[in-house]
Amino acid sequence: MAVYLVRHGRDEEGYRGGWSQKGLIEEGRQQAKQLAAYLVQHQDQFSIVKIISSDLNRASQTASYISEALDLPMITSTDWRETNNGVLAGMPNEEANRRYPGLYFNRLKMEERYPGGESPQEFFTRIKKAFQKICQTPLAKSNQENVLIVTHGGVINIIYHLLKGKEWSNHQAVFPVGYTSLHGMTYQNGNWALTQENGMEYWTKE
Repeated sequence: MAVYLVRHGRDEEGYRGGWSQKGLIEEGRQQAKQLAAYLVQHQDQFSIVKIISSDLNRASQTASYISEALDLPMITSTDWRETNNGVLAGMPNEEANRRYPGLYFNRLKMEERYPGGESPQEFFTRIKKAFQKICQTPLAKSNQENVLIVTHGGVINIIYHLLKGKEWSNHQAVFPVGYTSLHGMTYQNGNWALTQENGMEYWTKE
């Protein structure tokens, strides 16, 4: 069994992300189309049979290109959303800096919540549970179907820490996760192992 993680394409800048519902910009749409074409061209290698996506627009829009190209249904889920930044979600940066000066993810204490949102620890716990579920359920059913999950940079960073056995916090440096980058892992000898990190060889900027 293999699990592939994809970060969404480039979205609108100048706004706070998190649970923002801002969508892809044209560059992001082109990135998603090129990734979709690459996955079709190499479907014998990836053998993807299931697509799951964060339901936030920038992720679900990216996943829709892949779903259409591979002719596979897409399941959306709140489990794979980026960190819940509460009232800041989608807020213009200038307004956020004026109303909530100094309020950034890496400045929160691990148990400190965004106003109306979640704490870094709650974010970590949510993603850990979602990842464990996606990995354990198919194995329990002896189902070796390969799954592709379209999600967010912060989510993928947590999964890297889990797979590499590193302690995660919101104060640490992050692993490279480019827009529409592809990250792969397979189940081998009772453990999950990374097989591809931040793959972007398909992406050519016009």
